[in-house]
Amino acid sequence: MSNNRSTPETVKNQEGGLKTKKRLSPGRIILIILLLVVLGFAAYTFVGMKENGKGRPGAMEEENKETIFAVTTTQAVTGQIKDLLEVNGDVIPNSSVDVYPDTSGKLFRLNVNLGDYISKDQVIAEIDPSRPGMSFASSPVKATVSGTITSLPFDVGATITPQVPIATIGNLSKLQVRTFIPERFISRIKKGMKAHLSFESYPGEVFDAVVIELSPVVDEISRTMEIKMDIVRNDRRIKAGMYAKISLITEVKEGIVRIPSDCIMSRFGETFVFVMEGENTVSKRLIEEGIRIDGISEITAGLSAGETIIFQGQTLLDDMTTVKVVRSVQPLK
Repeated sequence: MSNNRSTPETVKNQEGGLKTKKRLSPGRIILIILLLVVLGFAAYTFVGMKENGKGRPGAMEEENKETIFAVTTTQAVTGQIKDLLEVNGDVIPNSSVDVYPDTSGKLFRLNVNLGDYISKDQVIAEIDPSRPGMSFASSPVKATVSGTITSLPFDVGATITPQVPIATIGNLSKLQVRTFIPERFISRIKKGMKAHLSFESYPGEVFDAVVIELSPVVDEISRTMEIKMDIVRNDRRIKAGMYAKISLITEVKEGIVRIPSDCIMSRFGETFVFVMEGENTVSKRLIEEGIRIDGISEITAGLSAGETIIFQGQTLLDDMTTVKVVRSVQPLK
């Protein structure tokens, strides 16, 4: 009687006997495949680590090696600092007088040129007051003071009236600088205050001036106060009408701790510098900054004169970072 159930296959061996041949189950086949995949992945990973040097002895130590930053240092010093107020102004004559004609008419003759030095009562110009059908003698216009002609607004032939000046005479032997101070700063301005002047015509040169006059009123439209300064030493290179950059010295502090402003860092509301601790370590030091003028900062707290601070290379530093000093710059003078 036949049976449809599967049975193990049988084969004859060399001795003529029967031998059973077993088939692999699907579960075992899948397990073998998974085992081969795992072994292949492990071999691939090992080869990759070897090629990248990860398998070398001591590779982990190299990765964990501490980074050392190259820096430039300088020293905090004790010295002087000046608080400045910077404005712009114009060079003007020490005194200036407008000359008016006595009558109306045609400008008949000009006896002077711009820049001429004239004496008091010297005839500057002549006016012809003649009218159609009437002829009059020319009327002279005389200088009321001695000085230099700084303005001649009319040419010969122009119609002149007594309400308009025909010339301006200035005293150029002594020049001044005039400027206007915003209302919020007028409490800092006093007579006798010193100032430094600079001109585009002479880059790098500084001229001294002193405040000699303060306006008693504040202009209602511009909200500024006019002040005048004498130029301490006359210099023929300085001309009336030139544009001046003015640095008013509003306060001078002596014996304060000074450092370059570039040393100072600000992060998350903190102001600090990095100070050398030993030969190759820096510490983060919180400070209080006072006046900052022309790249120099006053330090009111947190730092002492003589301490070595980081001047360049501090951007990536943190407290107790290891550094290498590659250069030291001279302290401020």
